[in-house]
Amino acid sequence: MSKIEHFLASSRAALNETELARRIQLASGDYREEEKGKPSLLKFMGEADLLIEPARRLVRQFKVPKAKLPQTVILFPGFGHGPSRMRYMAQLLEQAGHTVKDWGQGRNWGVAEETLQGLEKRLVDVCDKSGGRVALVGWSLGGLYARELAKVRPEMITKVITMGSPFSGSRRSNNIWRLYSVVTGESVDEPGIDADPSVKPDVETIALWSPLDGAIGPRSAAGKPGERDRAVALRCTHSGFTYDPKAIAAVIRELDRQPK
Repeated sequence: MSKIEHFLASSRAALNETELARRIQLASGDYREEEKGKPSLLKFMGEADLLIEPARRLVRQFKVPKAKLPQTVILFPGFGHGPSRMRYMAQLLEQAGHTVKDWGQGRNWGVAEETLQGLEKRLVDVCDKSGGRVALVGWSLGGLYARELAKVRPEMITKVITMGSPFSGSRRSNNIWRLYSVVTGESVDEPGIDADPSVKPDVETIALWSPLDGAIGPRSAAGKPGERDRAVALRCTHSGFTYDPKAIAAVIRELDRQPK
């Protein structure tokens, strides 16, 4: 069954009262201890900044810094989003001098082994065509996929940059897990890939995080020493990781930075 067929079948199943009740049960319950560290409601409301971003671009003056080390980069979208959400970042990275590819898996509808296998094929294809290793940049859940892919094929990857990705600590230290359970029908305790997201890939791994993130807990996105090589704090919303000039400039800087 293809990803599209699986999603349509899942959507039809959600209309079934029994299945819907099961999904709501997955998303319910008191998990205050596990949810400690998640962003406040006020910060979550701040994600509405996304709505005015198109108008802001009309007047924004942002000089894209030129890449010192132009390379091929694969962008990974967050949960519920596809390559179109990453297009603005892709355009600016290409203006900087990089070659940018999308992840090739359509919309990100959750954690699935099938998607990871598709990503491995995509990685091999991009590396074959580019003639060398590539960098992975993943937003939110896309960053978790980037980390797992780097564990499978580290020899093909120069570095991994995550942006607001919840790879550390509790899987409920965020404002998204309940929605995730309802949409996917899966518990965050039993994701579709048998892996520990906190384990660092065997490549340079940088975690971009923000204290203004309204979706993912800062500690979860920053990680602990040993779970990433470096954590870089920014001041942007969760959605802003894909369009805020500070975030895009940070990605360009990290791509230019040589591992120690």
